[in-house]
Amino acid sequence: MSTFQIDTSASRAHPMPEPMRRLTVPAIRDRKRDGVTEHPIVVLTAYTARQAQLLDQHCDILLVGDSLGQVIYGLPSTIPVTLEMMALHGAAVVRGSYHSVVVIDMPFGSYEASPEAAFESAARLLKETGAAAVKLEGGEAMAETVDFLVRRGIPVMGHVGLTPQAVNVLGGYGARGRSDAEAEKIVGDAKALEKAGAFCLVVEGVVEPIAVAVTEAVACPTVGIGASVRCDGQVLVTEDMLGMFERVPRFVKRYGEMAEMISAAAESYASEVRGRTFPGPEQTYQAK
Repeated sequence: MSTFQIDTSASRAHPMPEPMRRLTVPAIRDRKRDGVTEHPIVVLTAYTARQAQLLDQHCDILLVGDSLGQVIYGLPSTIPVTLEMMALHGAAVVRGSYHSVVVIDMPFGSYEASPEAAFESAARLLKETGAAAVKLEGGEAMAETVDFLVRRGIPVMGHVGLTPQAVNVLGGYGARGRSDAEAEKIVGDAKALEKAGAFCLVVEGVVEPIAVAVTEAVACPTVGIGASVRCDGQVLVTEDMLGMFERVPRFVKRYGEMAEMISAAAESYASEVRGRTFPGPEQTYQAK
């Protein structure tokens, strides 16, 4: 039960009491001032309402990542993820949160064809979910699209370095930026996206000096994953961080062992069912 009070008659947009108002895209952008981010940006992925409820108070951004293709649906990559999937999970995360900025990945094929196609997809996501922003992958080639979206009121988070939707072109998920040419391209991509209006950039799977170079080269915040502690924030796939999978990338630190806990709980439940000790008197209804 909440202990706070607000004047519910003052706002038709917020008729129900909330612990606080959400962070905003400009607030995230302004975390970085004169190249310095005093308070690093905390980002985790979320795909369900309950997950959002548990993560929200600890995060600045909840990212509804297209990684849900692998994490939730058991797909081999993010390529098969659809706009409908992103919309349904995005709406659930918005419903389960009140504090974090909710950003939704635009899935492969929903934005690359043209800026107009990207606007149609992004507008649908924001309308159907209530999220604040979208994220898309790609560097300089997507700058025109980012500019088109931002000028039409859709905040965009960029994504450079290792871009999972391009796995078929890249040939795998190895770290990027090992050659001088590739490193130069990643920095150039970041600059192009910032100039186009991206409020924040995910820097994924790059050698650390390049992550630092990108962070120093752009005025907007960077959020690293497999990058550098010197990025302006960090993001992890929540299930990786919680130890839900046996194998995780080297850049992931496990902060829990949820897979073991779930398996142990299921084992105990199965044992009690088979031994006819569950349900007991506490879990059944008796005649009066």
